[in-house]
Amino acid sequence: MRIKLAENFRAVFYAPFYAARELGCYAREGVEVELIGSPAPAFAASGLLDGTIDLSWGGPMRVMKARDTEPSSDLVCFCEVATRDPFFLVGRAQGSEFRFTDLPKLKFAKVTEVPTPWLCLQFDLREQGVDPARLNCAAGSTMLSNLEKLRSGELDVVQMFEPYASLAVKVGAGEILYAASTRGPTSYTTFLATRDGIERNRDAFLAMTRGIQHMQRWLAAHSAEDLAQVTARFYPEIAPDILATSLGRYRNAGVWGHTTAVSRSGFARLAESLLSGGFISRRPVYEDCVDQSLC
Repeated sequence: MRIKLAENFRAVFYAPFYAARELGCYAREGVEVELIGSPAPAFAASGLLDGTIDLSWGGPMRVMKARDTEPSSDLVCFCEVATRDPFFLVGRAQGSEFRFTDLPKLKFAKVTEVPTPWLCLQFDLREQGVDPARLNCAAGSTMLSNLEKLRSGELDVVQMFEPYASLAVKVGAGEILYAASTRGPTSYTTFLATRDGIERNRDAFLAMTRGIQHMQRWLAAHSAEDLAQVTARFYPEIAPDILATSLGRYRNAGVWGHTTAVSRSGFARLAESLLSGGFISRRPVYEDCVDQSLC
């Protein structure tokens, strides 16, 4: 069985997907996986629908958006891997414990490369009585650029994922003020496919889900340093110590799940966040968006 699998984009919190490949978890189940680079995070949905790819990993938010736009959309998700939000707020301590109510008084930069982290943060702010519109947001820039602005003092707080959070700590640019993983289960990354594609590739997709389960058991029994060694070739620009630190932070935060089932509570939390931010106009139905036959 041969499957064309598109990576959403190259990110540290996707390390378990690379580990499954490097550890031979798919091959053990009889699946030959061709890993295809993605030109943009939104490529997966169009690639799946036009048959360019068989499978992708990415956020269930893509499925929710597709069904919000077109209720008969064929796009679905299965096999959850990242089960919590992997982003952070990083900045200099203000002399007391950081609270969301402090944020409107600070120069802040949100993530612009992808929409989900900002949508989730907006929801969390509203829950704490903070209007996101009151924030002193800097103009859109990359996480790498924002790290440099944080270091120079141009910004007080930035939203970022690993390895930038660990780099900021290492160079003394700031410390982690808030880990979004603490917001609780949030279905962040799964496999994405079409229902038609699932029928054509059911055996292969079931085998890949078993492969992910093998990886999850391996991950539970090994250290972040072990994971860093296995996946290092996918992150040639990240120093080994920073990669291990980044992966350890995610591991300790419970960002990666221990089961492939798409969490109902995590799905609901993500849906509430997207609805609150206006990304979708109605609450999605779990059964419409999740193929439960591939757990």
